[in-house]
Amino acid sequence: MARILTGIQSTGVPHLGNLLGAIIPTIEMSRKESNKMFAFIADMHSLTSIKDGNTLRENTYSVAATWLAFGVDIEKNVFYRQSDIPEVSELSWYLSCFMPYTRLQLAHSFKDKSEKLSDVNSGLFNYPVLMAADILLYDAEIVPVGKDQKQHLEYTRDLVDRINHQYRQEILIKPEISLNDKTMYVPGVDGQKMSKSYGNTINIFESDKKLRKSIMGIKTDNLGLEEPKNPDTCNVFRIYSLIGSEDQKNELDENYRKGNFGYGHAKQSLYELICEKYGNERELYNELMSNKTKLDEKLNFGAEKARKTAKETINRVRSVIGY
Repeated sequence: MARILTGIQSTGVPHLGNLLGAIIPTIEMSRKESNKMFAFIADMHSLTSIKDGNTLRENTYSVAATWLAFGVDIEKNVFYRQSDIPEVSELSWYLSCFMPYTRLQLAHSFKDKSEKLSDVNSGLFNYPVLMAADILLYDAEIVPVGKDQKQHLEYTRDLVDRINHQYRQEILIKPEISLNDKTMYVPGVDGQKMSKSYGNTINIFESDKKLRKSIMGIKTDNLGLEEPKNPDTCNVFRIYSLIGSEDQKNELDENYRKGNFGYGHAKQSLYELICEKYGNERELYNELMSNKTKLDEKLNFGAEKARKTAKETINRVRSVIGY
């Protein structure tokens, strides 16, 4: 059984792009009998940019509720909150004593903001070390990442080589990089890639009224109701095609091309599709968000399982380095 590890940033309510591009595919991968997934909410990483306690806490709950609503199996896998495992901070310190300062200066997470050092905190500078601790603490064998995180995984593998070589034994497991270079492109309401930083997201967990309003705001051209339209160049159809079945896509495609079908009709079809396809998940998400005690119970259950592995690793490291 392969041990797979993935981290989830707690930067707000996951939007439709997060769901289609990462969350749903990862949960499906975790259902394979040959895989066991360690999935953690990276609330400690989020502190590099989010300094309001209530916001950080609420973001963490919303991410947890999303994954649970979409069916992550917490019995088979290990789903937990990063900050519930203090051993990750301890291992991060040990790793930092083997990480060359000059390597951290070259990390993308630092270099991208280094022109304005007043905005860079030491947590951001040490981000790759904490990420390495997240991985190595659980003896992860496979870590799926996008291209932007590949460098950090290479740092992690280098740290394993340095430490194992220093003590002449296999203390830490060297993870394999599973590079995801085919991340689904989900357009936002303005046609750019859906992203919180662009303010163009669709939050499927909003009330019906707010969800419909955001969908009705999707940017389209100015063709009139009676004119035939090209679905291949329409943002509404592009989003619809990522969610709907082949029959549903074919029907909408035909409606576009024959005319007498307005963009308002297409947007209404998208709204109804989202409500139909994700109705159960939307209901469960809102139920969980109104019962934080239940969310804490599920996260604590995962933390207990994660802590068993974490303690084994940290004790192994301690005994070798001299503690």
